[in-house]
Amino acid sequence: MPEPQYDNGGAIASTGAGGGMDLATSEGATLEKTPGGPLGTGPSEKPRSLWSDAWGDLWRNPVFIISGVIIAFLVIIAIWPQLIASGNPLQCDLAKAQQGSQPGHPFGFNGQGCDVYTRTVYGARTSVTVGVCATLGVALLGSVLGGLAGFFGGAWDAILSRMTDIFFGIPVVLGGLVLLSVVNSTTVWPVVGFMVLLGWPQISRIGRGSVITAKQNDYVQAARALGASNTRMLLRHIGPNAVAPVIVVATIALGTFIALEATLSYLGAGLKPPTVSWGIDISSASPYIRNAPHMLLWPAGALAITVLAFIMLGDAVRDALDPKLR
Repeated sequence: MPEPQYDNGGAIASTGAGGGMDLATSEGATLEKTPGGPLGTGPSEKPRSLWSDAWGDLWRNPVFIISGVIIAFLVIIAIWPQLIASGNPLQCDLAKAQQGSQPGHPFGFNGQGCDVYTRTVYGARTSVTVGVCATLGVALLGSVLGGLAGFFGGAWDAILSRMTDIFFGIPVVLGGLVLLSVVNSTTVWPVVGFMVLLGWPQISRIGRGSVITAKQNDYVQAARALGASNTRMLLRHIGPNAVAPVIVVATIALGTFIALEATLSYLGAGLKPPTVSWGIDISSASPYIRNAPHMLLWPAGALAITVLAFIMLGDAVRDALDPKLR
């Protein structure tokens, strides 16, 4: 049998039947560089997960970039408000009450002569604290209760479903007016506790449905057949694959909690002076909107931008984690 001839500009590839097939040099190099090799024996690329794909999509989404920059700025001034506001939000001068913009006081003064700019900057700390703490509490409590109900089912699922129906029937604002009206604390924790109390059913229902869907997958059934415990299946197999909807809902709810705190503070049932809050400033400025609109516009604008930024972030996260939108 004649030996195959080698060309300077070509390569020989076996056909699997004892013969050879001439390939151009570029084609031979392509086969050598193909992941897995021509016969699947070469190096292969590491498969990408849902989270890595979602992270890449987020960084290519301008909505995520814009909202992320705004939220990062809000977090920074919430932690270190003195970086951009050197004054004291509780220091007031009645002689300057309702005056407009002045050098060193770009937002003017409120009805008590306090600097509106300083109070607007320091108000970010209260709003971000309430939003983040309430969201973490709601996400933790709701996902745990809903996940357990969806995994075990039976009586536990029935009891939790009826409990969520009861809480869904309570108007949030009316419930806040009733429950917080008897609290005299000037801290944010009563407001955070109220939001967690009435906010967990939504996350619980989302988590329950996500766990029910995840536990029917083949990899969970295989883990059960191999003798995996319930704790291992929940923490290693079901939880990581069912948490995406909870993250999306919680991110959007964070902006809702900030708006709810401002609403309750405006109605006098949320945070109370001397706490610095956008809702308190909006409430105190509303009677003077015709004579001194700057007292209302700046804290209301800061509140609107903050809520919009978190809602935009939640929309971007939802688009990245939803496989149907790919």
